[in-house]
Amino acid sequence: MPDQPLLPQLGKRPELLREEVATLAGISADYYLRLEQGRDRNPSPQVLQALARVFGLDATATEYLLSLSAARPAPPRRPRREVVPAGIRQLLDALALPAFAENRMFDVLAANRLATALSPTIRPGANRLRSVFLDPGERDLHHDWEQATGGLVASFRASIGTDADDPRIAQLVGELSLASERFRQLWARHDVKALAGAPVRMRHPQVGMLELRREKLSIGDSGGQLLVIYHAEPGSETARSLALLGSLAATGQEPGATAADLEAMITDRPRPSPGRAGS
Repeated sequence: MPDQPLLPQLGKRPELLREEVATLAGISADYYLRLEQGRDRNPSPQVLQALARVFGLDATATEYLLSLSAARPAPPRRPRREVVPAGIRQLLDALALPAFAENRMFDVLAANRLATALSPTIRPGANRLRSVFLDPGERDLHHDWEQATGGLVASFRASIGTDADDPRIAQLVGELSLASERFRQLWARHDVKALAGAPVRMRHPQVGMLELRREKLSIGDSGGQLLVIYHAEPGSETARSLALLGSLAATGQEPGATAADLEAMITDRPRPSPGRAGS
């Protein structure tokens, strides 16, 4: 991957010209241009903190910017097989909520049955970035796909930190940049967002609209793995829908089965046959 500009684009303060940014930060316009173009990779922390104030960056983005300046080229690393701790795998199976484990690249390493029922792309071996941007089913699933993708890319930048030149990450970013205009635009914005909980709205083809919350929890001593859990407000319609979805998954219902099919099975009522309304 070619050198990335050290500084984010000026979208944070579009009203400022390059010379004005340099003046407000107390540096020369020529030096700022070198930073912006990636020709100077070692600015002082004081310069970066001044620029962060000018850009109006929050604490997470400022920390990310400072970490980039301290980065040094790392020796090539041989990809290693990542193993989810046995206790986390046991927890995934025990949880009655959609949950999965992912690594810093958002590769799904393990998932419980309810997570795969929530989205078929949440399965071991899949990558969440690739799925959300390239799978039409994922786009239909997310009620606000534009917002969801913006947050996903910003969180991805925070997750990989200074490892943007890792060959696996470079390959993934290159693939998505060629295949998705939306990803290309978001990647160029250099937004950074802390890995934290967030509300999620999904239109599930079997159980309808879901008002969920997603939590991302760090897994200790795992090399950066995260436990991702979707949950709903207790007693809500979404909580009931999640329970129905879990029952559909547990009974091995075909993908086209609906909540109404399950309710008919639970109450031992026959399913309506095509062409026999009211039977």
